[in-house]
Amino acid sequence: MISNERPSPYRSRPAYDGLAKPAASADVTLRTERLQVERKTFILSLKENPRGRFLRITEDVGGRRDAIIIPAPGLRDLARVLEELARAAEEPPTGSGNGSQH
Repeated sequence: MISNERPSPYRSRPAYDGLAKPAASADVTLRTERLQVERKTFILSLKENPRGRFLRITEDVGGRRDAIIIPAPGLRDLARVLEELARAAEEPPTGSGNGSQH
């Protein structure tokens, strides 16, 4: 017996029925784009699962990954806000502080 096959005295193991394990995720990738910005790589993947479409944005910095997920109904608003922020980033600095506007 391999050491990691021994049953734990603290919890019971689920019975293995010999069937293949189900896929961890039923996500289907519809389109993927990569964006390199300085030392960061951003992977933007439009995906779909039984609950709907969504955008997964993954940031990869030296092998460390973080991701956020945005449901498809919010993508137009996200694009609008990103366009506004991109325009604001191109403006000369005002020196007024945080620059937050609502």
